[in-house]
Amino acid sequence: QVQLVESGGGLVQPGGSLRLSCAASGSIFSISALGWYRQAPGKERELVASITTGGSTTYADAVKGRFTISRDNAKRTVYLQMNSLKPEDTAVYYCNLRVNRLDYWGQGTQVTAST
Repeated sequence: QVQLVESGGGLVQPGGSLRLSCAASGSIFSISALGWYRQAPGKERELVASITTGGSTTYADAVKGRFTISRDNAKRTVYLQMNSLKPEDTAVYYCNLRVNRLDYWGQGTQVTAST
């Protein structure tokens, strides 16, 4: 059983930065694709960024150039560095781990960019 625990969310002024972390249990981390999703009130969950086992990354157009996803296999942790945050980035952010066609999710962490 895989468990994912996110941390690092909070309230930040527009233009500020946050770094989200997601720590995973289990031994499959290094062979798993990882991603960060977000869901704003009244909207569907959407992919923000993903990273493959080889380190290749993809980003949603809305966050390109501002967000960076990275992974540390030794620590079994995936990160999302978020810079130049905008009010429209406000959402609950979820960590995702995908392996053998199975998806695992964290509990979510709230990110709010507001004055």
